[in-house]
Amino acid sequence: MELELRDYIQIIRKRIWLIIATVLLCSLAAGVFSVFFIDPTYEASTKIIVNRTASEAQPNNLDLNEINSNLSLINTYKEIIKTPAIMDAVAQRYPQFNMTADELIKKVSVSSVNNTQVMTLVVQDGSYRQAAEIVNAVSQVFKDQIPSIFKVENVSILNLANLEPKVAPGPVKPNTVLNIAIAFVVSLVVVVGIALLLEYLDDSIKTEADVKKLLGVPVIGQIVRLDAEELQETTSTKSTTKAGEINHVQVGK
Repeated sequence: MELELRDYIQIIRKRIWLIIATVLLCSLAAGVFSVFFIDPTYEASTKIIVNRTASEAQPNNLDLNEINSNLSLINTYKEIIKTPAIMDAVAQRYPQFNMTADELIKKVSVSSVNNTQVMTLVVQDGSYRQAAEIVNAVSQVFKDQIPSIFKVENVSILNLANLEPKVAPGPVKPNTVLNIAIAFVVSLVVVVGIALLLEYLDDSIKTEADVKKLLGVPVIGQIVRLDAEELQETTSTKSTTKAGEINHVQVGK
């Protein structure tokens, strides 16, 4: 059976309260779960630039090949940062973090903007200060260790994470608004799909329009179904009416 647009609208209107209740319940559940059951996560970041070596740096002298070489090194440096060669040194130099090299590697993410010599280090943690201290430590250790690994000094830290910002940073996770929006959209799609499926599986005939659509003929009569209580009320009404007619006839005689 093919359904037209108006049929879909009728199906949705038929189960509109089920749809509304389900969507509201799922959205509310997502909001409550995000606020009360997900621990907030804070983020701190630093920026590192890969530039020319100190021995080769000369004022007003830009070497395009050298810049391209530094750009190609960024991918290598991104991998080096997340290795035990760096993280072991961080764990040893900063025992207050109480983290192993593997734990530090999982916390740090490194990214770079295309065609730039800048890398961004990001650390997420349940405490903003802890995240800032870790990302600063990793950046500093990387800057100190890279000369012994590559025998060059072409890494500089552009900025460190602020340990005591004037405005307290908000958590980056959970994003309550986003979670509620996702729950709203997903629940709406699912419940509408369920409503359409229920309508598709329901092959009962309920209205005159269903009969006409199925058989192609008009309805000329209806048989009303009564439950026991309605049948008893109908029988009592008929009995009372019949008794009144008999009395009327007797009075007439």
